[in-house]
Order: sequence, then C-alpha cells, then structure tokens
Amino acid sequence: MPKTPMTRRGAELLREELHRLKTQERPANSAAIAEARAHGDLSENAEYHAARERAGFIEGRISELEAKLANAQVIDPKLVDAEGRCVFGATVDVEDEGGEASTWQIVGEDEADIKAGRISISSPIARALIGKESGEAVDVQTPGGLKRYEIVDVRYE
Repeated sequence: MPKTPMTRRGAELLREELHRLKTQERPANSAAIAEARAHGDLSENAEYHAARERAGFIEGRISELEAKLANAQVIDPKLVDAEGRCVFGATVDVEDEGGEASTWQIVGEDEADIKAGRISISSPIARALIGKESGEAVDVQTPGGLKRYEIVDVRYE
C-alpha cells in the first residue's frame, strides 16, 4: 500500500482519536453491552442491538485509524527544503483576480478543513499550486469556473 502524506499535526490528531477510542469509547460501550445484556431477552432488546452496532463502528474506526497511521508518511513542513516553492505542508498566501486574499495550508486528505484554511493535497487548487513560487499565477478549474490566483507568499510553518 502506498504511503500517504500527512503533517505532524494530522498524525497527532489521528493518534489522539485512536487513543480515545481504545481507552474511553471501547470500555464504555462494553459496559453498555453488559448492562443491556442483563436486561434479559436479547432478541427484542433495542439497547443491546444499538450497543453492538456501536461496538462494530468503534472497532471499524480503530482499524481504519491504525491502517492510516501505519501507511502515513509524516512530513514536517519546517524541515522541507523547498526554496520558496509550494510543496506539501506549505502555507500559501494567494490573491484572486478580484483582490481577495486567502491563506491555505496544503495537507493530507484526512486533515483537510477548508474553513480552517487547510486544503487537501489532492484538491484542484493544491495540485495547481504544487511546484509554483511566489509571484507566479495559477489557473484552477473549479466548479464555479476557471479561477486565477497569484501566489503572494509561501511559508513553511
């Protein structure tokens, strides 16, 4: 399986979620199953079936997180020697044709959050920015049509 790029922050968030699932959610759900089982007939016990379904979700999420972390290639943007080019982990200040400024950090797919200014490496905007430098303009095909952005600054935070 190919390695998936991820920032140090993204990997830490996944580790925290995995730890919470294993140490809090899983034991709490096991207790809920035991309590529901004590109520008697399991065939008509909605609490028991809901708790079992929740257990399946928790175990599935634990497996998914473990696989993502096992295949993660953690990249620290501060250590990348990109000489002013847009690369994975870079924080990029751009300005569109109308003069509206935006700041985005290029991150892995699991870390993307457009409201927080983090865009996925696989997004059309990030793909257009990769390899470009400050002062360059990029054209991006978006659902709203073709947009042109000028790269104002590239930082590695």
